[in-house]
Amino acid sequence: MSTTVTGFSKLNKPQKIDWLTKNLLQGDLNARKMLEQYWNDDQKLQDLHDSFSENTISNFYLPFGLAPNFIIDGEVYTIPMAIEESSVVAAASKAAKFWQDRGGFKTEIKGTTKVGQVHLTYDGLTSEMEAFYAFAKAELLQSTETINGSMKSRGGGLLTLELVDKTKSIAGYYQLHATFDTRDAMGANYINTMLEQFATTLRTKAREYQGFSAAPPEVVMSILSNYVPDCTVKASVSCTFEELGIINGVYGTNFARKFVRAVKIATEEPYRAVTHNKGIMNGIDAVVIATGNDFRAVEAGVHAYAARDGQYRSLTSARIDGDTFIFEGEFPLALGTVGGLTSLHPLSKLALQILGQPDARDLMRITAVCGLAQNFAALHSLVTSGIQAGHMKMHLTNMLEQIGANEAEKEQLRAAFTERTPSFSALRDALEELRN
Repeated sequence: MSTTVTGFSKLNKPQKIDWLTKNLLQGDLNARKMLEQYWNDDQKLQDLHDSFSENTISNFYLPFGLAPNFIIDGEVYTIPMAIEESSVVAAASKAAKFWQDRGGFKTEIKGTTKVGQVHLTYDGLTSEMEAFYAFAKAELLQSTETINGSMKSRGGGLLTLELVDKTKSIAGYYQLHATFDTRDAMGANYINTMLEQFATTLRTKAREYQGFSAAPPEVVMSILSNYVPDCTVKASVSCTFEELGIINGVYGTNFARKFVRAVKIATEEPYRAVTHNKGIMNGIDAVVIATGNDFRAVEAGVHAYAARDGQYRSLTSARIDGDTFIFEGEFPLALGTVGGLTSLHPLSKLALQILGQPDARDLMRITAVCGLAQNFAALHSLVTSGIQAGHMKMHLTNMLEQIGANEAEKEQLRAAFTERTPSFSALRDALEELRN
């Protein structure tokens, strides 16, 4: 059972661990040793890691891997991926190699617009609110010129600002709905600063305005939205049945038909769609994390986009056009290559260097392709040999570690399970047999 503590944030790291081990871990010295083992020997680097969060006691590492051989719009990329599941990087690499000689991946940026809102309430007439907005709009825009100037000089900035009447949904509810182009920044701080300035100016103008029959409008909150249906990128692959060849014993024509049917099922069946899209996010999240972007924001926006017509559906689609197989996906991806963790975390900076220092639009393209590749690899297995055999084999190393096999035993067990699907029980039995 946990216990309360006062002033925890004021303790230094060893003191926080002292409290933890004494109150929650029964004085477990091995826990302390493990936490300290993950500290970085470079104190300057450790201080940097500590600054990313609060009440830090150690570092939680994820493997940082590479998926090579991606041909994207004619250019060759090696994609850095940060994820704990080895089969994800292996699957992405396999898909990249498969499409390497079949034209590679094609992408198209559909839009880069992001959204922020000031949420308001006013209990008077809608016509009064509209008249007030017309009265205040010029000064709302003028008050943000300094904040907007730097982004505007880079070709972005505020795009539109409008009053939205939402009173049919919630009595007295209105929005100042703003759209932005944040160029190479993800832009959360910029957007939120702009919105809060709108809110401040709106309060000031409301005190001056004489046309209200009720209490002046009240600002409820000002915040960006992670739903970005107009900040999307399309990724696709295509080839003829003949170019597909024979896949795991399945001829290209049959493979394409089964593949299209599998995607159709994920489009119409939410239970399948959730797992289908989770597979896509295996690829997308790994790139988003590696490059220091906000994977929680991306996840939220992507899943909202998948349900934009009222039913949760597949983010990808597949079709057959004559003798050509076409597979594509469209994903909302609000990403940045400057500012935030992308400019602070050494590995995130290295990831961007590996990718050739892409701008935000290019990072959208690369990330979308990794998601599409991951989905292709999963469906490739599902409609041919099944996913579990390959999936479990990729986890063989982890399972061998967990059952306590030494290096010599691991080698023998790997050889024994070359043609068998491993399971914990089967591995334990085989290990016991080896030892006896």
